[in-house]
Amino acid sequence: MTMPILVACLAGLLVGLSRQLNGRLAVSTSPLISSFWNHAVGFAALTVLGLVVGGLIPPGAENAPWHAYVGGPIGVVFVAAGSWVIARIGAVNTAILVIGGQMVSGVLLDLVLAAPTTLWATGLGVILILAGVVVTQTQAKR
Repeated sequence: MTMPILVACLAGLLVGLSRQLNGRLAVSTSPLISSFWNHAVGFAALTVLGLVVGGLIPPGAENAPWHAYVGGPIGVVFVAAGSWVIARIGAVNTAILVIGGQMVSGVLLDLVLAAPTTLWATGLGVILILAGVVVTQTQAKR
């Protein structure tokens, strides 16, 4: 269980770093250009990695339902929006608001998909994150 926790923490650190880098590029160019280069360079890196590791295009990929590929366009919007927002409200506020949105949507998806979850603990987690958003935004206005 320790390795997944460490990988999740590393992923969180990399998300924060990625947002900062994309935000800085968006300030000197635009969120659209920042998102384009984020995805172009990421595509190139994943292509090389996929060719080295193998299995880049798994068998049956052409038979996957259309909605299996919607994550890509959603990611483009996420990166462009994050690049635009971080330059305006800062890294901490962006992270808190994004995490709050992820928690709320995650709980809703778990409920809709009937995923096994501890509703009271999840609900408490969402309330605490949203309370953090409110406190942070209240402090920012002062």
